[in-house]
Amino acid sequence: MTARPIAVVGASAAGLAAAEALRRGGWRGPLTLIGDEPHLPYDRPPLSKQLLHGAWEPDRLLLRTAEQLAPLDLDLRLGTRATGLDVATRTLTLDGGVGVPPREQGREWGKLACAGVIIATGVAARTLPGADRIAGVHTLRTLDEALALRGELAHGGTPGSGGAAAGEGGGGRRLVIVGNGVLGCEAAAVARELGHDVTLVGIEATPMAAAVGTEIGELFAEEHRARGVRLCTGAVDGFETAPADPAGTGDPQVTAVRLANGGAGGGTRLPADLVLLAIGSRPAVEWLADPALDTTDGLRCDAYCAAAPGIYAAGDVARWDHPVHGRPLRFEHRMNATEQGMAAARNLLAELAATDPAATGAGVDASAQERRPFAPVPYFWSDQYGLKLQAYGLTAGADRVETTVLDRAERRALALYGRDGRAVGVLAAGIPPRQLRALRAVVATPLPWEEARERIGAATAAG
Repeated sequence: MTARPIAVVGASAAGLAAAEALRRGGWRGPLTLIGDEPHLPYDRPPLSKQLLHGAWEPDRLLLRTAEQLAPLDLDLRLGTRATGLDVATRTLTLDGGVGVPPREQGREWGKLACAGVIIATGVAARTLPGADRIAGVHTLRTLDEALALRGELAHGGTPGSGGAAAGEGGGGRRLVIVGNGVLGCEAAAVARELGHDVTLVGIEATPMAAAVGTEIGELFAEEHRARGVRLCTGAVDGFETAPADPAGTGDPQVTAVRLANGGAGGGTRLPADLVLLAIGSRPAVEWLADPALDTTDGLRCDAYCAAAPGIYAAGDVARWDHPVHGRPLRFEHRMNATEQGMAAARNLLAELAATDPAATGAGVDASAQERRPFAPVPYFWSDQYGLKLQAYGLTAGADRVETTVLDRAERRALALYGRDGRAVGVLAAGIPPRQLRALRAVVATPLPWEEARERIGAATAAG
């Protein structure tokens, strides 16, 4: 009888990390990696930075080449979408049964019965009604989406005009970015460096405020204004379009974005040749309809990243009980994806070793025999123009923020974030790496607020 595989759903950074950890941990059985895109696993943060700018080509984003993946002996199924999961039997349903031999034990057309499953399907971009039927309106979550936007930005810009005054776009294309979070700000920086006329629209007046707080957000807003980005506040009410060609065939072309009444920034109509929707994301859980799973804001997991017996999750899609912070959290951070992929793999192997030793065999690492809670110190970064922002811990949802601007002209600043009387996050802009490493220790185990303030002051003074 053919052994059941472990299946990793999501050929992402988290999914790849899980697959590699399963092999390192001793899993010698079949190992299936399923991805709904046709590409080998690639790195996503450069999509809105180096790739969009044109500094990198797609092959530089690959996390592993085909030759590097070969030793994993993967049943690699790219361009294949998981459409269902029966939790009780750990059986996946795959669209079209791509690559699945008929009548093979546990692997009939469209079905894959598994010893265990790790879900790493990430998130999908949110959009606006009807946007998918308008030419020139883009989202930016996948490689193909980034290349499509890059192709349009490659025409009409004036490279090097990123320091132009507001309203002096230098003859570039008119790009309206809807959403002034981190992704929207990164894309705005790239587009200005390419010489385009950029308008950044947000519901909140301060860019990135939800992620980093008002004062740090305003510091970066000053940089965007200095670089020529127009900042507007308001909700999108709709799009204006023109026929794609005189015959009226094809999707209509966007010509403007309309803001709802009350939108600030000099009017409610924003002329646009291109629009980028950067209005957030939703966890890719719509295919998980089994009532045994909680898919409220991601796939709910315990402290071990387990959503159900034999079912684990990792990366952007996972909302798990963080043992240090004492509440369920979900992070859309690159480092977390890799770390959680490895943790989910290790804990799945430990569960299988305890409940089904025959499935794991003698090769499973002894260190995987006991599950361990996943308790990372979250880390994220953002590059905008020549500025680097880095943060450890939790910066969103803080009930107290203390910001110290060290050099406004250079956009150098430090911020401490608190919740319930303890410091839970720290953020630095323009801080040397040695100082940044010292700041991580302040929030690794949340300290009382005043103690954390003293530690931050000492670390800053030492630099």
